[in-house]
Amino acid sequence: MQRSIQRFIFFPTLLGFLFVSHLTYAQSPLPTVDPLKAGFTQEGLQRIDQFFATEINDKRLPGAVLAVAKNGKLAIYKSYGYQDATTKQPMPKNAIFNLASMTKVMATVGALTMYEEGKFTLNDPVTNWFEQFKDVKVGQVNPDGSISTQAVKKMITIQDLMRHTNGLTYGARANTPIHKLSMPSSATAAIRYDGNQFISQLANTPLLYEPGTAWDYSFGIDVLGLIEEKIDGQPLDKVLDQRIWQKLKMVDTSFNIKDRSRLAKPFALDPLTGKLQKIEVLDTPTQFNCGGSCAFSTAADYLRFGQMLLNQGELNGARVLSPNTVKLMTSDHLGDNIKNLLVGTEPGRAGYGFGLGVAVRKVRGVAATNGNIGDFTWNGANGTLFWVDPVEKLVVVMMAAAPGELRKIYREKVSAVVYGAIAN
Repeated sequence: MQRSIQRFIFFPTLLGFLFVSHLTYAQSPLPTVDPLKAGFTQEGLQRIDQFFATEINDKRLPGAVLAVAKNGKLAIYKSYGYQDATTKQPMPKNAIFNLASMTKVMATVGALTMYEEGKFTLNDPVTNWFEQFKDVKVGQVNPDGSISTQAVKKMITIQDLMRHTNGLTYGARANTPIHKLSMPSSATAAIRYDGNQFISQLANTPLLYEPGTAWDYSFGIDVLGLIEEKIDGQPLDKVLDQRIWQKLKMVDTSFNIKDRSRLAKPFALDPLTGKLQKIEVLDTPTQFNCGGSCAFSTAADYLRFGQMLLNQGELNGARVLSPNTVKLMTSDHLGDNIKNLLVGTEPGRAGYGFGLGVAVRKVRGVAATNGNIGDFTWNGANGTLFWVDPVEKLVVVMMAAAPGELRKIYREKVSAVVYGAIAN
């Protein structure tokens, strides 16, 4: 194994800023290819490096790891900046990050392996596993600010959980009276409650929308993960380990931090607002494996997961899903009759529909991010992002500990610099 070394490259346009790329003990996640032979330009690769150098030099980003696969081979795999900016600890390529909502994609795939076994249909109601939802109500905010409720017209289904059409809204996403009654987010809920308490709390909170009528970001995948536990008879970490992580050799992916010495830390203050910020799950244990937010991983592991999806469910002879199930997962499930509020999560989501666990591009334009029809993606609130572009045969994973609003800007900028570096 190579000893860890550091290469220091100075960009004259950045007036002496020190850009650091670290080689680590981490094994390459995929067979490697010269990026120039994979279709990237030298100028484009330099722009990628300069982009991260600038962000780190301007103290907007503590550090990052970028992994890009093209045509099934690893073309870019670099680390930038610091794992911990306070101590100036360099960022290793095998740094561990909280995935936040990128956990959702893995939890969805885990459930789809059960779907292939006939354990449920997408139209099955959630009440098959949790009777607490049989009396769930839809909330209506009255002019005086009070809330009235009425029984749902149809029960929440597995499909509603996977595509966020269930009405189980995140409380932190708005300030309406219904939002104020709801738990803020997946991670905060998992820190505060165990799985049973979480379900009881959720089932007794009014829904924001009638199930099946509107896409709104939700606790759906957390409920889905708990259903997986009921079906498989074991915790979600065991479910996903046996059904996905072992098969794909995702050795650093878990609901527990495997090696704290490799854990990436955010800035103590949000670079945009100057306010205190933290990633609570880095230091506070959760009471259940929340499928909506609570997993940890590396860029290498998640790249292998993304490549499996690009390969229609298989990697290196290990099959996780059938090609037809991946096609089902990565097709739009909203259609014309479901209100699409995706753009409310961030401007770059305009032009996207939603499949099962992932946003799916419907048109080449409209979206503020570059890409192609059929690309699919989801990101994490603490600074991680990934997308798969079947047209370009491209998988991109960027890991960072950056929980502020800047993370939404990086989703657009990383897309711009990566696509801008591809010539053919």
